Amino acid sequence: MVFSVINDDDNVIVKFAQCNNCGIVHKITDVCTSEIIAGKEVMSSIVTVEDMKPSMPPSLVNILERNNAEISTWELAQFIIEQKQWGSIVVLTQEEDAGQRQGKYVRIMSDTFFKVETFTRDEVVVPNT
Repeated sequence: MVFSVINDDDNVIVKFAQCNNCGIVHKITDVCTSEIIAGKEVMSSIVTVEDMKPSMPPSLVNILERNNAEISTWELAQFIIEQKQWGSIVVLTQEEDAGQRQGKYVRIMSDTFFKVETFTRDEVVVPNT
């Protein structure tokens, strides 16, 4: 999973990301579109979680670390803080069981107030008829 920013022209801002599935560097060019960068398993120019931590509130860092958040989750949280999109949520965990999705998210209320909450919702798939 990758966090991407879409600009005012509705285009994804191109970036490079280390794939959490195959470990190879991908060039992200659009929503759900990437190109494998041949021969690149590491790029020192890719922002890491360690790079983001100093610019984030310590209590939010603590929440993300406790929940073993992936880098895309860290990027979303950082984006919400930077853009002051107060009230936005970042999903920390989720799982499905017997047609229900359950999970936990952090609601970013301000740059100093974060509220961890849980959710449960039915996962109903309506077949095409």
